[in-house]
Order: sequence, then C-alpha cells, then structure tokens
Amino acid sequence: MDSRRARLDLTAVLLTLVCCMIWGLNQVVVKVTLPHVPPLLQAGLRSLIAAVLVFAYARWRRIPLLTRDGTRWPGFWAGALFAAEFVVLYIGLQYTTASRLIVFLYLAPFVVAVGMPFISASEKLTPLQTTGLVAAFLALAYAFQEGFGTTGARQWLGDLLSIAAGLFWGLTTLVLRATTLSTQPAERTLFYQLAVSAPILLAGALLTGEALPAPSAVAIGSMLFQSVLVAFASFLVWFWLLRHYPATRVSAFTFLTPVFGLVFGAALLGEAVSDRLIVALIGVAIGIWLVNRR
Repeated sequence: MDSRRARLDLTAVLLTLVCCMIWGLNQVVVKVTLPHVPPLLQAGLRSLIAAVLVFAYARWRRIPLLTRDGTRWPGFWAGALFAAEFVVLYIGLQYTTASRLIVFLYLAPFVVAVGMPFISASEKLTPLQTTGLVAAFLALAYAFQEGFGTTGARQWLGDLLSIAAGLFWGLTTLVLRATTLSTQPAERTLFYQLAVSAPILLAGALLTGEALPAPSAVAIGSMLFQSVLVAFASFLVWFWLLRHYPATRVSAFTFLTPVFGLVFGAALLGEAVSDRLIVALIGVAIGIWLVNRR
C-alpha cells in the first residue's frame, strides 16, 4: 500500500538537509582522494562495500532483497542508470570544467519535475513552484559562473556528457517512482542500485586503465566515509524519503549539495568564500521554499 505523504514535514526537511550536507562534504572528500584513488575506482569500491553493508543490514532486519516479485528488471535499470551517471560524469570532466559540469548535472530536478506528472498527477508543480525550481537553478549557476569563462576545443562534448549525467540522475528517480520499486523497502531499492552499479563502475575503471592504488590512510579513510556514511547511510535515508514523500519536492533540495560543497571547501581546504556563495545560498533557499510552500 502506498503511504506517501502529500508534502514534506519537519522530519523530511531535516533528513533531506542532512543528506545534502553529507553529499556536499563528500565532494570535498572525493577531491582530496583523487590523487590516491582514481574516480571510477572510488565509485565502484564505494558501491561494492556499501552493497555488502546493505545486504548484512537487511539480513539483520530480516528484509528479503532478492525475491520474484517483479522488481528485478526495474532494479537493474535503476542500477544501470546510476552507474551510467558516474561514468559520463568522469569522462565529461576531461573536456569541461567542474563548474560547468555541476551546473548542467543539476538539470536533474527538472527531469523529475517534467516526468513526475505522468506518474502521479498530484506531483505536478504549480507555476509558483516551477518559478522556485528555476530560481534555485539560477542561484546555483550564479555560484559557479566563474567556470563558464573558460573554453576548450571539445568543451561541447563535456557539456553534453554533463547534461546526460543530469538526465540519467533524473531518470533514476523516475524509474524508482514509476515501477514496482515505488512501494518496496528502501533497503531493497538501494541494494539493487549498488549491486548493479558496482561491477559496471569497476569494469569502467579497468577499461580506462585506472590503477589500483597502494593502501594509505587517506585512501582507507575516504573509502570508509564514502561507503558507510554516503552510499550506505545517506542513500538509505534518501530512498526512504523518495518512498514516503513527493519526489519533486525532495529533489528540489539537491540544489543545496554543491553549495554545501563550496562551504565545506572553504572550511576544510581554505578555499575562498565569496559574496557570490552567500547570495547563491540565499537564492537556493528561497527557491526550495517556493517549491515546498503550502
């Protein structure tokens, strides 16, 4: 039975904010770890370790993960889209700037907003809510506008791959809501994504020649953080939110993730804090409020 609520309550707002903060911090962790562990290998190992954790957690709670109930194919496609998002992101970074990539990636909430009315008519955004979504996106673009000044011979390819990553992210959410996964426990949904994406990402790391790094404190600590806190705990909470709350309203909060990434970069790496960041944070907050106001 579908027990989805019509709007976000305080619990959902707080949990969503915590997820976005963790993902923003993860951007800094991934950046620090890149000299030690290549990107696709990071993502693949993260999915593999987290899949084992979800399997153990589900066994402890006696939640069946692999059953013949019509969820296997939707689970496969959700996992494949999840993996494809990361593959095209890391390839795209070779041709475009990180700032442009982040802005184009966050077209994903618009994909969700456009697709959800075909799945659930109650999630169609009003004109004011659509204005809020656009305002949040523009505020995000304003925060990263410095990276738009650079050009490259094949930057168009990197931009297209970034847009594709945003499309895959949005489609993943739509698959979770449009199929039999929409009423499944969060543990099962997450396990499908991790179990399918892990071999795809690890194969991508092998095919692109990413070398297995030597163990180091930074590499081990980073992979534990990414696997336990990000891919296991925060993703489990995220899928629970998508299971019980409107996807369009929840997805709007993701605009905060890269802004939190800038905040943590300033706090932990000593990166400069500009007035642009403060304005962007306020703009994103206003946009999210417009999407979720009564």
